[in-house]
Amino acid sequence: MKFGVIGGSGLYAMEGLEEVQELEMDTPFGKPSDKLISGKMAGKEIVFLPRHGRGHRLLPSEIPFRANIWAMKKLGVTHLVSVSAVGSLKEEIAPGHIVIPDQFFDRTKDRPSTFLGEGVVGHLQFGDPVCKELCDGLEAAVKSVGVTYHRGGTYVCMEGPLFSTRAESEFYRLIGAAVIGMTNLQEAKLAREAELCFGTIALSTDYDCWHDEEVTLEAVLKIMHQNVGNSKAILKSLFENFKPDEKCGHRNAMEFAIVTDKSTIPQATKDKLSLIIGKYL
Repeated sequence: MKFGVIGGSGLYAMEGLEEVQELEMDTPFGKPSDKLISGKMAGKEIVFLPRHGRGHRLLPSEIPFRANIWAMKKLGVTHLVSVSAVGSLKEEIAPGHIVIPDQFFDRTKDRPSTFLGEGVVGHLQFGDPVCKELCDGLEAAVKSVGVTYHRGGTYVCMEGPLFSTRAESEFYRLIGAAVIGMTNLQEAKLAREAELCFGTIALSTDYDCWHDEEVTLEAVLKIMHQNVGNSKAILKSLFENFKPDEKCGHRNAMEFAIVTDKSTIPQATKDKLSLIIGKYL
């Protein structure tokens, strides 16, 4: 078991790591968002990556999602946790609360969400887009820290970088969504193709714009500072206590997904995707 952590807005580093190495990587999909930080915490191997880059340089639509997940896979990550600042779409999810979503609703436009293509087609099950066992571990970690949290709910992934219009915000509430953010959907899809167990810590920073007032960056940053401290404590507890379920099926998610006749897949594509589907070819 090896943990990967993708840090969202405000979470740009992981204090407390031992045996730290900074790894600059190239991938078949370009460079990741930043150097990956490898180390150990609570006796567990950890790989950390700030999704927007240190200094918050990348728009949500500019994040090299495929390179980020490929790099995690290459470094041996088996369990990936995405930490994300979100807006709340429910009264009971107040700013400062934690949500562990179990569903996603895609409102993005042209972001790459698959490693496949270029001569290979595959279709994976994605009805349950998170790993229940990992999310059980996240819930136990949140409880141990004592933060108010909500288990389950739909994360709407919007394009950004602007926040929602009031009409959009009210629409998402009508369909029963819990939170809205700009990043985690692609990470969840690519993690499934990379056969990683995936879970999200969604950190509520505001009530979006349905709650009468407009979202302001000043208010978001104030709550974000509090949330980042909580997320670090949650991750530390997860590393200390989580025990993986060897029966989890995500390690073989791609086994029956490829529908292309393997003899017709271009060699260049096989080489490019060897890390992802090589064992099935």
